[in-house]
Amino acid sequence: MKDQPGADELTLQAISEGLSPQTILAEGLVAAMHTVGERFRDKQIFVPDMLMSARAMMAGMERLRPFYTSNEITPRGTFVIGTVRGDLHDIGKRIVGMMITGAGWRVIDLGTDVPGERFVNAVHEHPDCVIGMSALLATTMQNMEMTVRDIKIASPSTKIIVGGAPVSKEFAARIGADAYAPDPQGAVEFLNSFGTN
Repeated sequence: MKDQPGADELTLQAISEGLSPQTILAEGLVAAMHTVGERFRDKQIFVPDMLMSARAMMAGMERLRPFYTSNEITPRGTFVIGTVRGDLHDIGKRIVGMMITGAGWRVIDLGTDVPGERFVNAVHEHPDCVIGMSALLATTMQNMEMTVRDIKIASPSTKIIVGGAPVSKEFAARIGADAYAPDPQGAVEFLNSFGTN
């Protein structure tokens, strides 16, 4: 796409032409990332393509950021994401966070190696949030289980979605998580099932 306008330039052009920020977000960025998520899930594109698409989407989101603070765009809700204690893997979590941002949610990324207490504190700070938790190592799945338990004790109604290479739908159900996402699009679809907050 050298010498062609990208997401940054096209978003700026749409703003200057008077399209509403909500329309740009919903019909432009969110719709595009939905297609990207489906193509990734169907193995038509791969991680480098997903990262490139997410980076483009984030460039467009930067142009829309002032409209979030002026309340012209209302986030669909708050999504808190982190990799569980003992696990330093970040790429999958970042892709999920970018996809969910692109779906119109406010994303709070707690980072990697996140102790259960930080997830619980985030629930207290953002009572209506949805929690997303990832683990890439089988050895850290027990930390995911303990963190889900701690969150549900502190706030039984908080929705929790889990994912990562060793995680399965059966494991998610066993530890009390509300959902399992095998890919970023699955996480977006789970969140969108709640509708707009």
